[in-house]
Amino acid sequence: MNIQIFGKKKCFDTKKAERYFKERNIRYQLIDLPKIGMSKGEYRRVRQAVGSLDALIDPNSKEYERCFMAYQAYESDKEERLLENPGMFRTPIVCNGKQATVGYCPDIWKTWE
Repeated sequence: MNIQIFGKKKCFDTKKAERYFKERNIRYQLIDLPKIGMSKGEYRRVRQAVGSLDALIDPNSKEYERCFMAYQAYESDKEERLLENPGMFRTPIVCNGKQATVGYCPDIWKTWE
């Protein structure tokens, strides 16, 4: 398994995801999303696995209001703002190859093992 966790340092669900993989001795790579961001290729892979753009956006984030995401009419504009402001992603985003989950989803991660 090649696990990547895209998360925020202060996010409790990200910490729970880290703990889940540590307890099972599964190696993972933690990527600080607000600091490093996500490449367009990684974004496309995650979006395809998750299914929708709205599943990736956290409407409770500070950046969501600051970027006026609720008023964006076109999906391409939403994608552009999301990639420019990675703090707007809902976390943790856990990837295993072409599979991905958003949020704390241990039931799905068990099937990856």
